[in-house]
Amino acid sequence: MRPISLVVALSSLASAALNTAVRADTFTNPVVYEDFADNDVSKGPDGLFYFSASNMHFSPGAPILRSADLVNWEMIGHSVPTLNFGDNYNLNGGVAYRGGTWASTMRYRESDKTWYWIGCVNFYHSFVYTASSASGPWTQSAEIPTCYYDCGLHIDDDDTMYVVHGNTNVNMAQLSANGLSEVRTEQLFHYPTEAQGIEGNRMYKRNGIYYILNDDGGTQSTFIYKSTSPWGPWTYKRLQANTPGPLPGGGTPHQGSLIEASPDDWYFMSFTWDYPNGRIPVLAPITWGDDDFPILTTVNGKWGATYPSPLPTVETPPWTGTDSFNGTLLGPQWEWNHNPDTSKYSVDNGVTLSAATVTDDLYKARNTLTHRVHGEHPIATIVLDFSNMADGDRCGLAAFRDWTAYIGVVRSGDTYSVVMQEGLTQNSTDWSTVSTGTTVETTAVEKGRIWLRSSMDSRGDGSKLVTFQYSTDGTSFVDLGDAYTMNTDWAIFMGYRWGIFNHATTALGGSVLLESFTQT
Repeated sequence: MRPISLVVALSSLASAALNTAVRADTFTNPVVYEDFADNDVSKGPDGLFYFSASNMHFSPGAPILRSADLVNWEMIGHSVPTLNFGDNYNLNGGVAYRGGTWASTMRYRESDKTWYWIGCVNFYHSFVYTASSASGPWTQSAEIPTCYYDCGLHIDDDDTMYVVHGNTNVNMAQLSANGLSEVRTEQLFHYPTEAQGIEGNRMYKRNGIYYILNDDGGTQSTFIYKSTSPWGPWTYKRLQANTPGPLPGGGTPHQGSLIEASPDDWYFMSFTWDYPNGRIPVLAPITWGDDDFPILTTVNGKWGATYPSPLPTVETPPWTGTDSFNGTLLGPQWEWNHNPDTSKYSVDNGVTLSAATVTDDLYKARNTLTHRVHGEHPIATIVLDFSNMADGDRCGLAAFRDWTAYIGVVRSGDTYSVVMQEGLTQNSTDWSTVSTGTTVETTAVEKGRIWLRSSMDSRGDGSKLVTFQYSTDGTSFVDLGDAYTMNTDWAIFMGYRWGIFNHATTALGGSVLLESFTQT
């Protein structure tokens, strides 16, 4: 795992770029085996590549990754520091599951040395966040009273800013000189006859020709439009149609970004639907036909498991390892379920999680700290000091999604028990809680420290089972409960995460100390 110090994390890629100049012959898909969907990838002023993704109801919002070679990536921050879009994002008077940040866009503007992030929230208005550095700090700079659905920002050679958006009709908005309001809008085209709809809009320019990339999930197709004017007329071709992805259990990659790796060396970054893990980034080269339309490079009619490497390899910190929470800040790999109550946690050589909510429902408990699962068979282990739990408190490690199971510690009077709870579920229509779960197995433990572990098969063609273990000495682990089958439905969009929680069921006042998190 990347270092927890934010300063170290942000400088690591630059240091690596100075010290590494090696070209690997090939790379392997997926390029990041974690849930980073709806990518918008572009080049920054430093020549590095920046990847903006969706993370819905998790906070901070709109995660950002960075790479020098399109293959080795690291998280560096978020474009949306707080989900400031209503009380339900604070789990106050409602929930915001599947809301938040999705299918947004991020670009650097050379004229004012500013990064812009634009996204529609709540299918209502679009928000503009800006920063002088992709790593932040980011500021909410404008609210535009139009929903730029699945939007793509393009900054033209004359510095005009365009936003292409829409999911039935594709529309073009021209922004004001400062990029913070709309001055013109037109409908460009309707979805093609071969499609059932259209979304995932991105805009590019190559050799004086404008391109709009979008997709249709219904037919698993990707379309590319071209024109000599941003206002059209437009002609189109299919970039791909239901081309099998590189993972055995994954879906067809069809939404994503075109990327110019080097002069006229282009790639398509998409993602494959591979639950329980989520929507996983995959990369393939493209070539250009005589008609100036791109052509996806396939292997035996499918996405390749490997391709030639685009650029000299610049390694980044590993995605797995141990985080001991040194310093006073959480690294960008950590996100909360909804906005946290910042008065109820602190970071100082560990994370103190004070109970922030009195509830028996984990889906409504604030300050659940989450981390993406990594790889085909992720294993997470946390060390918890639960000496300061209050009567009635529950803390633990969850395989967290709309179907949830967890291993945790429960205090009842002076008795402490480790429990395996399963079957916490949500209604996929309004995200209300259907069940707060059932205790499968419980055993008494002594007050103090405990190691909690969860092992998962997150492959789309795997067992989808998650199991739980605990230890009182960090060496000998004991199975608890049974294997729980995770949900692979796409309705909540986000994949499974590790959820680390502490909430009260009687009264606030208790806390636990998360000493470390290890993912292998």
